[in-house]
Amino acid sequence: MGAPVQLLLALAAVAAAFACAGADPPQQERSALQAFLAGTPHERALGWNASVPACAWTGVRCDAANATVVELRLPGIGLIGSVPPGTLGGLRGLQVLSLRDNRLLGDIPSDLFGLPRLRSLYLQGNLLTGAIPAEVGRLASLEHLALSRNSLTGAVPSALNNLTRLRSLRLDGNRLSGSLPSLSFRQLEVFNVSYNDLNGSIPSSLARFSPESFAGNVGLCGPPLVDQPCQPSPPGVPVKSSKKKRKLSGAAVVAIAVGAGAAALLALVLLALCAVHHHRRAATGEEEVKTTPPTRGLTPSTASGEMTGGDFTSSSKDISVAAAAAAGGAAERSRLVFVGKQGPGQHHYSFDLEDLLRASAEVLGKGSLGTSYKAVLEEGTTVVVKRLRDVAMARREFAACVEAAAGAAAEHRNLVPLRGYYYSKDEKLLVVDYLPGGSLSARLHGSRGTGRTPMDWEARMRTALCAARGVAHLHTAHSLAHGNVKSSNLLLRPDPDAAALSDYCLHQIFPPAPARPGGSGGGYRAPELVDARRPTFRSDVYSLGVLFLELLTGKSPAHHASLEGGDGAVDLPRWVQSVVREEWTAEVFDAELVRMGGSAEEEMVALLQVAMACVSTAPDARPDAPDVVRMIEEIGGGHGRTTTEESEGTRGASEEERSRGPTP
Repeated sequence: MGAPVQLLLALAAVAAAFACAGADPPQQERSALQAFLAGTPHERALGWNASVPACAWTGVRCDAANATVVELRLPGIGLIGSVPPGTLGGLRGLQVLSLRDNRLLGDIPSDLFGLPRLRSLYLQGNLLTGAIPAEVGRLASLEHLALSRNSLTGAVPSALNNLTRLRSLRLDGNRLSGSLPSLSFRQLEVFNVSYNDLNGSIPSSLARFSPESFAGNVGLCGPPLVDQPCQPSPPGVPVKSSKKKRKLSGAAVVAIAVGAGAAALLALVLLALCAVHHHRRAATGEEEVKTTPPTRGLTPSTASGEMTGGDFTSSSKDISVAAAAAAGGAAERSRLVFVGKQGPGQHHYSFDLEDLLRASAEVLGKGSLGTSYKAVLEEGTTVVVKRLRDVAMARREFAACVEAAAGAAAEHRNLVPLRGYYYSKDEKLLVVDYLPGGSLSARLHGSRGTGRTPMDWEARMRTALCAARGVAHLHTAHSLAHGNVKSSNLLLRPDPDAAALSDYCLHQIFPPAPARPGGSGGGYRAPELVDARRPTFRSDVYSLGVLFLELLTGKSPAHHASLEGGDGAVDLPRWVQSVVREEWTAEVFDAELVRMGGSAEEEMVALLQVAMACVSTAPDARPDAPDVVRMIEEIGGGHGRTTTEESEGTRGASEEERSRGPTP
């Protein structure tokens, strides 16, 4: 444990450099903090020493001038009981309050509703009771409100409509009852009232959120809950026409039967005529460009509730029209082109675009490349079709880019095989293998309710090693940067050592998209990366480091709601650094891992070291991908099996090859 201790000491030294000096907040705020802590029993000593400026106290952050307290973050420190009245209300400049995952009792503290600048309030994971008071509507600056996993009762107050800046609202896991008010928030990105006792129809203003946001409320009905439609009339109310049906005469019954039979016969005749007409047109080589394609072909299945909206209902038609238009020009442009090696043990594909259009399909999701569909061909083969958007590359360059990526993937099991592409003026498609295990993102961040089996430590270690091996192979064997490493692009297989990265080496086919400040781009993009089309080996390693932190913490850097219940201002590496800096290293690790117990704490701390090295803000300070593989293998010992191919693929390159960037 010598190395982890050194890491903690180093981080503590960094923390000391950030210690507040000079001015201190007003005595009123200092007294309010002391009164709060003195009146609230707590299991962990915070070391709020009266001889130290309040701005240097654990969990307290002041503004740049140290003139007022702007943040108070005390998550999971064992606070017990009710918050003393008249304490936190004295922090007039407070903008962020996090008391989540403690054992606070009683009502929501009323003096919080008098804080004029409060932007983020995180009280989830406590034992709070009572109703959500209407006074919450007085917090005009509030952007994030998290009250989930408490025992709150009563109705959802309509006064929430006064919070015009609200971006995330989490009320899940309480005992709220009654109907949902019509909440109209223009900027609301995250909304969750699942697992309460709510009833009635879901207001149309909230129907845009996913079904998971309303799950566990048996009394709720209407969109987006397709399995819980609202009844047109209350149950038990007799319908007058039902009595009349029992009084129908025999002649009426016969007339109805004859009419129905005639209608069915007419429908059969029309279907036969259409089939003959279609057969004749196909025999003469005509293309029915203007007709809607078969309903089974690349049209999102209603069984998939992940993506909805008119954007997808016409996708098959668009692809069909593009294919037909291309067929009118050069013949080769209207067919699928298969790429990559199909060696022994790999499935050999033999289908064309028409087979895809006839396939049964459902939407898997919408990512940075475009929309992905799961397509089941008539002969039983299942593939994933990615409909690319905003491609800015000519056909020849596009083909070269795809073929290079496919060739690299064919040599390594930790890269999802890329099988083919389709290119026309209006449509660009990719065909890749379908892996039914789903993504690491879904595995880590899916529903954490009862019945779910958490991802254990050994599985997480093996998954981290798979990702590192895949990136190292691209870097060393092909001088290619992945450019899009994230948990939703790491797909799982039954063999834990065969998880595979997808969406690799395709960054060049898209137009320039300047990065937003702060290393954004889903939370995985390196801070120095200005143009997403020009990733480097170092930026790939940074993304790997963020993925490792995601495995360790269970928090997703891709969602604003994952940190502190919705604080988009904090990225995952910075959050981990702040927690470790406060010497609360145990708070970093995913609660699911901690509950599972075991003797993996040393390995977890060691992987945390590797991750922190990977996310260093200085690119030259980051290790090379092959070195990352080596370090993880040394941590895990027996975790995973290193094949000869993998060893050569990640260690065979010289130091000169590792240090240079990807091939332009």
